[in-house]
Amino acid sequence: MLAVTAADLSLTGWTIIVGAVGNVACALLGCYLVLRRMSLMGDAISHAVLPGIALAFLLSGQIRGWPIILGAMLVGVLTSFLTQSVHQLGKVPEDASMGVVFTSLFALGVILISTSHGARGADLDVDCVLMGRIEYVPLDVEALFGWQVPRALGSMLPALLLTLAFILLFWKELKVVSFDPALATAMGINAALVHYLLMALVAGVTVASFEAIGSILVVAMLIVPGATAHLLTDRLSTMLLLAAGVAVFASVFGAGLGLFFDINVAGMMAVGAGLAFVLAVFLAPRHGILSKSLHNARLGLRIVCEDIIARLYRMAELPEEADRAETVKHRLSALWSASGGLLGWLAIRRLKQKGEIAATPEGGIELTEAGRRRAESIVRAHRLWEAYLEKDLDLPADHLHEPAERMEHYIGPDLQTELETRLGQPGVDPHGRSIPPAR
Repeated sequence: MLAVTAADLSLTGWTIIVGAVGNVACALLGCYLVLRRMSLMGDAISHAVLPGIALAFLLSGQIRGWPIILGAMLVGVLTSFLTQSVHQLGKVPEDASMGVVFTSLFALGVILISTSHGARGADLDVDCVLMGRIEYVPLDVEALFGWQVPRALGSMLPALLLTLAFILLFWKELKVVSFDPALATAMGINAALVHYLLMALVAGVTVASFEAIGSILVVAMLIVPGATAHLLTDRLSTMLLLAAGVAVFASVFGAGLGLFFDINVAGMMAVGAGLAFVLAVFLAPRHGILSKSLHNARLGLRIVCEDIIARLYRMAELPEEADRAETVKHRLSALWSASGGLLGWLAIRRLKQKGEIAATPEGGIELTEAGRRRAESIVRAHRLWEAYLEKDLDLPADHLHEPAERMEHYIGPDLQTELETRLGQPGVDPHGRSIPPAR
């Protein structure tokens, strides 16, 4: 752990800004990759553009600027084209074709960089491209409108602005192509052109971020923020905003801990994004593990409550002699067996709290008026569904009860009315039991 000075805080501030600019640009494009199930394509392009960088440097003699970005964009489009070609012409799975193409191009880039004397002299090495040097970016500054700003912003900020302009300009086309390419083609949208433009921009943003944040962080930002946002929302606009928020959080998290503990900043930014994803996996309102568990628990409790009051309703339908013969003990035993242990105990407590069952003087339980109305609806749904299965699906009588017992919990009043009309207002179910009227 290091002592933190004012100068360190100033450098950290610029590190956060540079990281946020690059991370947000990657995260916005990554949302479309996630939606199109092409996350690995971002990984492939981020590695495959290496020969484009090397060739652009050998031809231009520059290690930054538009020649490098254009070279990477061309190789990015070539990567996507070769992947599709190998997949379609070679009849191999798409993931296999992607692996063949991007590893071959990446190996070619490593060879070009490793064997080129010019590249070695310019400090264009594999370690720099992969790991980045984001903690040193604030030390390399240039004058801009009287401010001393990191030189890396000269390429990363235009990349972010170009990304925003691309999304705004092609908002409709990107949305339709991402969710339904066939529909996009039917609407007259050139899905292939939109695809290759997206791949070219992914490559351009990737290489614009290489010098500052490195390939590893680029891959993380292309996938993790979009995947995190996808867990949290089903709206594209909200997803883009959440992904950008995760990217900014990762920048602050990584730069803060990198300064405090003197560890790799780019790596900690990737860890910050991963932490946000893990939290979303558990806490996402609809798709999170915790929310799904709570939903399943609430659903299970509701079903057990309905099973209990439906059983009480059916017991009340028994002939008087049989009803006398069945003791309170046997009734409770049957209810406990049907509801299942702790969940049944919780269901009985909930039903009492809602006023749908009440204790009897003999120590048992019985339906209240509110409970009877709810039980009638459940039993009505059950028997109407049995009648439907017999009439429309021609199921035998001994095959009706089990599916109806499952469906009774999901058939509301509207569907009950529709079933009753379709069946011609039946008075009894296939077993001869009366169907309760609608209330």
